[in-house]
Amino acid sequence: MRRSMRIIAMVVMCVLITAGCRGADEGGASGGGGDEAASAATGASEAGSMGDVTFAEGVTEEPCPDAVNPDNGCIYLGVISDFTGTFAGLGAPIAEAVEGFWTRVNEDGGIGGFDVDASTNVRDNGYNPETHNEVYQEIKPEILALAMSLGSPTTAAIYDDLEANSIVTVPAGWTSNYVFQDLVLEYGTSYCVESMNAVSWATENVVDDLQTVMAVHYPGDYGADAAYGAQVAAEELGAEFVDVETEPGQDNQAGAIDAIVSQEPDLVVVTTGPTDVATIIGQAAAQGFEGQYVGTSPTWNPGLKDTPAFDAMTAQYHQSRPGETYEEGEGAGYDAVREAFGEEGDDGILTGWIPQYAVKAAIEAAIDNGDLTREGLLEAATSLESVDYEGMMPEGSGNFAAGEAFPREIVMAQPDAEASSGVTAVTDFVSSDIAEGFELGDEPCWQQL
Repeated sequence: MRRSMRIIAMVVMCVLITAGCRGADEGGASGGGGDEAASAATGASEAGSMGDVTFAEGVTEEPCPDAVNPDNGCIYLGVISDFTGTFAGLGAPIAEAVEGFWTRVNEDGGIGGFDVDASTNVRDNGYNPETHNEVYQEIKPEILALAMSLGSPTTAAIYDDLEANSIVTVPAGWTSNYVFQDLVLEYGTSYCVESMNAVSWATENVVDDLQTVMAVHYPGDYGADAAYGAQVAAEELGAEFVDVETEPGQDNQAGAIDAIVSQEPDLVVVTTGPTDVATIIGQAAAQGFEGQYVGTSPTWNPGLKDTPAFDAMTAQYHQSRPGETYEEGEGAGYDAVREAFGEEGDDGILTGWIPQYAVKAAIEAAIDNGDLTREGLLEAATSLESVDYEGMMPEGSGNFAAGEAFPREIVMAQPDAEASSGVTAVTDFVSSDIAEGFELGDEPCWQQL
């Protein structure tokens, strides 16, 4: 993935020579032109207009750097991903896919007289909320919207500021927080509902007699959101529920492994990073545990195929996920992403690509309304009743006007050494009676655990 390597190299260079790299990122192409040229290259602008469309931050009448359509203006989007932290295996392809999506849009003529730049304002959060906020503050003046904000706890760290500045945001996360946050353009169901479906599916397909469900998870609105969904499903199915919180890091998993081995639950719902999943499953299997696991979507990346834990994962692990796999997905959207990135790819590419459809729909609506300011984009986004995902999401996805844009279906998959994504689907979109009947109430799932 050449773009991924370029992005990673850029991040490493930023670490080594911070001031110089920020100047290159935020100033675009080097050379003369003064403040006006620098402003155009970074997306910083005074209030302006093109035709009947008004705009301010993150939009310029001047073309994007290296513009596909040099007669178009430029919309600058921010990308904060993880290139060096817990989810680095997903972070690079996510950022690559965001850029690839908008390259396709630009090559098709752009949107309403504008190209879209999703490569100038790219930053690494290292999956650290404090770092996430720092790099967000760097790019905030330069962007119309945040096309990618990787991680639910990291995105939570900037949400109040996003709201204060009306900055529409796409998360790489599936917490039920987003039901209550209008400026977040999520896709797929929440970890909470995902886990309800996963437990129900496992009861019918891989666990003969469900007596105990254990949730092993990171703290906060990623892990606890999934754990609460597992708790709801366990109680509905008449099973005992055991909650085990664990901190990130391979050296921090001894307590979780001991709990699994000593208590021998029938089903473990695990919500950690991929490396920690491999540590937990591999070491618990080495100590004799033979039970089943379901892991929420970010617990997997294809690098796990090359770990000593892969044999145990093949026997004991299934992944729950918001949609079809890269290789198997059908429809115009999957055809387009495979044309852009090749026949082999992974979940990171899908996680970056799919939610951009909602950003595109919101930008189109804002331009139609004649208001491409941040406030205008937010108004357009929260008025969307549907989004054309080109077949990549179930019917009914993208109704942001309803306040709950995600469906309640998931896809279940199993490890597959022959698949480039490392997994193969074992279901189409499925949902359970528990998930369909669930009412969230007045606060996110993770706060109810």
